[in-house]
Parts: sequence; structure tokens; C-alpha cells
Amino acid sequence: MLGKKIEQSQRFLENGTRIPVTKLVIGDNVIIGIKTKDRNGYSAIQIGFGIKKNPKRALQGIMKKANLQTAPQFLREVRLADSDGASTLPLRTKIIATEVFKPGDIVDVIGISKGKGYAGVVKRHHFKGGPRTHGQSDRERAPGSIGQTTTPGRVYKGKRMAGRMGHTRVTIKNLRIVDVGQDQISIKGLVPGSVNSLVMIKKVGEDKKFIPLYKEDINGK
Repeated sequence: MLGKKIEQSQRFLENGTRIPVTKLVIGDNVIIGIKTKDRNGYSAIQIGFGIKKNPKRALQGIMKKANLQTAPQFLREVRLADSDGASTLPLRTKIIATEVFKPGDIVDVIGISKGKGYAGVVKRHHFKGGPRTHGQSDRERAPGSIGQTTTPGRVYKGKRMAGRMGHTRVTIKNLRIVDVGQDQISIKGLVPGSVNSLVMIKKVGEDKKFIPLYKEDINGK
């Protein structure tokens, strides 16, 4: 499912443990496109999330094909196995969070990390840096040698160097869902991205030793 990160907070479990919690809005997940193996060569569904005020013509065509009144703010395609029967899912089907997730589920959360700007190798790749003595006072945070001499005579592709840090696709694995509402879920731990950024939640299993959240009874029972 697709969601939007809205808040980071803290909650308590029934055994008194305090945990960090990230709250996500997960309403309006609608199937707006279906790809089949016979027609497209693979099975997938296209999920729309949110509302876009001024859609472009390409998105308007998707709206018209799916007979939607509003355009989705985010659009993602999810591959399915051929045995999942994607062709049996009708268009405009709403995916409800309570029907997919429950407290104790293990999920992977995918998002775009916060951009950090241009960073050196110590901050970006956790390099140790050079010595502070023996005439190396100006090499404290330098990367050091980046290649060899005649052989190979070049810098290898993918060499860890200074550059733009962050703003990349990041997957945080094996997080636990601690609370599920009609259009909002709470996940134990932190997820990538800034507030109001898009995230994708993928269920991968269940925690058999899950401890639920402590919920105070207002009636005193």
C-alpha cells in the first residue's frame, strides 16, 4: 500500500517499554490500472494515492480510462505473480488498511530519504581520514588515494568519493506495525523521508511474539 508520513512520536507497550512510532496516512489507495500477462507480458496493478489538483494530460488519460473523478497525486505500479490473478481485480477497487494489515505484521517501508546536500567522504561514507601529525595537518578529512598508477591508470566506477548525499530510494526492512486504523497506521521505528513524503508499505510476515500497545481505559476498567 501507499501512504504519507505525517508524524514521528512515541508510545508505550503493555510491558512498559517506550518505543519510537511513525504515523502514516494510508487512505484512498485505489486500483486505477491493471496489467495482464496476455496483453502486457507481465501481471501488475497500478495504485493511485491522494488527489492532484492540476493533472497533466497523461494523467488525465489514466483518469478517463479508469473513469475517475479526481486524479491521484501519486501513482505506483506493483508487480504481481501470474498466479495472483490480477485480471480478476476490478478497477476503482479501494484497498482498505484494516483488510491488509494488523498489529504485529512485519513490513518493509520504501521511501526517498532526506537530501543532505554535498558532503565529504567522512560524513557520506564514514571514512576515518588521515593522520593529524607527521606533516598531514591538512589531510584530516581527506579521502586519500583514489587509484593506482599505470595499471589500471584510471579511477574505478563507483569509487566512494565526496558528492551529493541522501535523496535516494531507501528500504527499511523488518519494521513492526503496532496500530492500524481505517486510514492511518503506526509503525514501530523510523521510516525514510520527510513529513508529507510518499512511502510504500510491503507486508513480509508476522511477529509471533508481538507485544501490543498500552491503551488506557477511560472508563477505569
